[in-house]
Amino acid sequence: MPDSKTIGFLFIEGFADWEYGLLAASAVEWFEARAVSLTPGGKPVTGISGFRLTPDRSASVDENADLDAIAVIGSDQWAAKAAPDVAGLLSAVATRDGVVGGICAGTLALARAGLFENARHTSNGRDWINRHEAGYAGDGNYQDVPHAVADGKIVSAPGSAPGTFALAFLQSLYPEKSSDLARMRALFAKEYAEAS
Repeated sequence: MPDSKTIGFLFIEGFADWEYGLLAASAVEWFEARAVSLTPGGKPVTGISGFRLTPDRSASVDENADLDAIAVIGSDQWAAKAAPDVAGLLSAVATRDGVVGGICAGTLALARAGLFENARHTSNGRDWINRHEAGYAGDGNYQDVPHAVADGKIVSAPGSAPGTFALAFLQSLYPEKSSDLARMRALFAKEYAEAS
């Protein structure tokens, strides 16, 4: 299909299982996107649940020239001193006007790549992101909110917001699909409204 989009989901060891499912499944099922899993070196990784993920490909720039978007999934390992350096890949996707998103500790990868310098963004709290990436470019653009923030094609969210992360990410990737996204938002909202 000519307008099909390819979204890379970047996982590292200890990835947060709840942060990607809604986005990945919604993109494929409702928007006919192609989802591919990426890991540094193309090696299998294990999520917090203990589920093992064997990726489709590595996180190298050369292997991912087809990506229209990339979502960096959170893991405590993003906060470690030896966190993978994926700035080249994130910058390459951003340079070709792709959507770059990060949720939870995945936002640290975006901060390290300099993608928040001119973009409003959020994370797991202002103190949290500054504790792990003090003085990052764009720290004055931080939005202290409990939901995802999209600024152009840069999308960020705290780990507690996979629903709004999915919506904001898909809105940035498919701006022409506003009516479909409104239905998706209404569906998500109904769950919370009826459970309250």
